[in-house]
Amino acid sequence: MKLVFLGPPGAGKGTLAVKITGLLNAPHISTGNIFREAISSASPLGLKVKSIIDAGKLVDDSTTIGLIRERLAREDVKDSYILDGFPRTITQAEALAAFSSVDRVINFDVPDSVVIERLSGRLVCRKCGFNWHKTFNPPGKDGVCGKCGGEIYTREDDKAEAVKKRLDVYREQTAPLIEYYRNKGLLTNIDARPNVDLIVENVKKLLQP
Repeated sequence: MKLVFLGPPGAGKGTLAVKITGLLNAPHISTGNIFREAISSASPLGLKVKSIIDAGKLVDDSTTIGLIRERLAREDVKDSYILDGFPRTITQAEALAAFSSVDRVINFDVPDSVVIERLSGRLVCRKCGFNWHKTFNPPGKDGVCGKCGGEIYTREDDKAEAVKKRLDVYREQTAPLIEYYRNKGLLTNIDARPNVDLIVENVKKLLQP
């Protein structure tokens, strides 16, 4: 089954994709991983991505679409995949339709207030990179990682004002995909507020034949 995961930042798409990919034996394809893989391969597109990111810019639609097209041409995704982080725009969705047929689009629905609480409470270890949370998974000691003893901090893009701006960008660029896929009869909404295991169970029920 070929799936697209939609939802705002903080909806948990990446975490859910990792869990569900094992259930479906469907490769998890995220744009972040594709960008990193392309850069490490030093392919022509990879070198272009590196130059864009090094300049502090967003990777453009054309380059992103090219990388996704290359990835979906591989044998391991011939029958199934989970796309996470693509498409982000109507332009990308229309391009995807030209080279791959999506079976279902799952929109992980979560209110802005929950997104802000989740992301603005996230704490990251500078040493080992582990993610903690002020409320849901506290590190045990202020300012110190409970795993390695490294310093923990709040990323700039996780601060409340930055999260609100990320949500504004999401509503402007990506949220229109909800209606786009609903009109094609492909969209299903899933409540992304419960714990991860319950959401995974709800997705399993949804995908049962």
